Amino acid sequence: MSTATAPSPQAPRSGADASPPRSGAGVRRSGARRATSLFAHGEPLVWLTAGSLVLALAMIAGLLALVVAQGAASFWPQPVVRVELDGGRVLMGEVTASEDYRPEPSVLDALSPEARVRAREALDTSAGSARRRMLRIGNYELTNEHFAWFSDFQQVPGSESLPEWALVIERRTWGRFYGLPKAWRVDGKVETTDPAEIHERLERERELAEERHERILVLERDEIGELNALQERARLAVRKAELEHGARSPQRAAAEAELALVIASSEARFGELQQQIRELRDVNRSRELVLVTADGIEQALEIGNIVRAYPANRIGSVEALGVYLSRWGEFLADEPRESNSEGGVLPAIFGTVVMTLLMSIAVVPFGVLAALYLREYARSGPVISIVRIAVNNLAGVPSIVFGVFGLGFFCYIVGAGIDDLLFAERLPNPTFGKGGLLWSSLTLALLTLPVVIVATEEALAAVPGSMREGSYACGATKWQTIQRIVLPRAMPGIMTGMILAIARGAGEVAPLMLVGAVKLAPELPIDGNFPFLHPERSFMHLGFHIYDLGFQSQNSEAAKPMVYTTTLLLIGLIVALNLAAIFVRARLRRRFLAGAI
Repeated sequence: MSTATAPSPQAPRSGADASPPRSGAGVRRSGARRATSLFAHGEPLVWLTAGSLVLALAMIAGLLALVVAQGAASFWPQPVVRVELDGGRVLMGEVTASEDYRPEPSVLDALSPEARVRAREALDTSAGSARRRMLRIGNYELTNEHFAWFSDFQQVPGSESLPEWALVIERRTWGRFYGLPKAWRVDGKVETTDPAEIHERLERERELAEERHERILVLERDEIGELNALQERARLAVRKAELEHGARSPQRAAAEAELALVIASSEARFGELQQQIRELRDVNRSRELVLVTADGIEQALEIGNIVRAYPANRIGSVEALGVYLSRWGEFLADEPRESNSEGGVLPAIFGTVVMTLLMSIAVVPFGVLAALYLREYARSGPVISIVRIAVNNLAGVPSIVFGVFGLGFFCYIVGAGIDDLLFAERLPNPTFGKGGLLWSSLTLALLTLPVVIVATEEALAAVPGSMREGSYACGATKWQTIQRIVLPRAMPGIMTGMILAIARGAGEVAPLMLVGAVKLAPELPIDGNFPFLHPERSFMHLGFHIYDLGFQSQNSEAAKPMVYTTTLLLIGLIVALNLAAIFVRARLRRRFLAGAI
């Protein structure tokens, strides 16, 4: 009986033994290759992704170039132009903008017949468009305007000039002043009328007046401020004794006696300080610079009100650079003035840096601890999944919602409780029950907490499991493994999360409008009085400062240069904070690599 054997599988033939494929199959395979879609090769996606990257980089570079160009150039001194307009008006100031536009018929109807003919000829030549320029004319107390537009056809032919001795005066109040020097007066007596001598005396006296102004500030803020603080503490001691021991208690009587003693000892010193301040101000008022405006109005300016003065059409490149650097120094080191449109932003710089540091100190430990529990201790389940979903959703909540929460929880609940417990004598004036530096930092810490948690979890997950197992094999406990093995290797990733938190938190504005940032707070949250750092105080912030300049200023055109400059400063500050964190991260990474070797 024969048995059927299964055919054994044949090995594939190769070399000479391999028979060529049939022609039909070969044709089908080559046809399939020809029909393959172009997208299967990937070249179009490469071009698409590369083009998207280039477009994104171009937009970022364009934005940074605009901010840098406008911000860096805003302090460069411009020449002073004098023009005569149709109708007899004379303007003098710095050209700040130029544009082409189509004038309304009413503008042409208001011109004189000669000017109307010139305007129509110019409009016919330029296809109906005309050029106009914006002149910063200053002299607000005389003109009630900071800027003035004028068209080329409104200008009297040949009337534009650059007056040699036109002075640009930057003042503490009333903004800039433009005029020609007429006289220098001391105690009402004219001492010189020569423009060169006037400018020389102005520079010399301005430095002395600046010293007197600084002395006045020291007397008012430090010495008189200290006397007021002593009296306020004595009054609060009386109120505290009344609340704790009763209105007729011996403790309150002793506190009242101490208050009377403090007031009596302060009044004599207060009078001396006021007399010194009056004498210094009288000296500044006695020196006056007399100027003549473009339309012939004579105006006397006190030397104590002048911050900077220079003949714009006589200075060279070196002098212009000196004015430019002087303005930058004032911008970085002084307080704002003229509704924040001039002066410096030192309080805003300080407030931004301190708030960002406090936010980082608050958010990093809590974020790391939360991520450690979620990754290392918690068991996977529906509760942990819900927590992770909630953390991810928190990253998408609008920032103003965090501001409302910070105002309601930190200010009205926590802060009010602290006031009732520790500062009852100050009520109804709140101490912590209002917006301040501390509550702003904690609010932004909540805002950036999801960023730190997610970044820390990713860093912890990136640590190989074999390293944990090796640690356990050597007898280490769970916490010892986390402390000595996991955390050091995850630290660069944790620092990355902190960098992202700094980048977002430092630029946020909406929550700060509710929990502490204000338009003007020249008193810094740090001083020489115990406890030196006062987190309950309101503060200035660069982001809020930009918003205030751009949308709340009485003159947006005057504030536009400061908007770009402050934006440039905020970007530079955030970059500096990020670079510092990146440096620390690089040091940690090098330390880890060295330890691994």
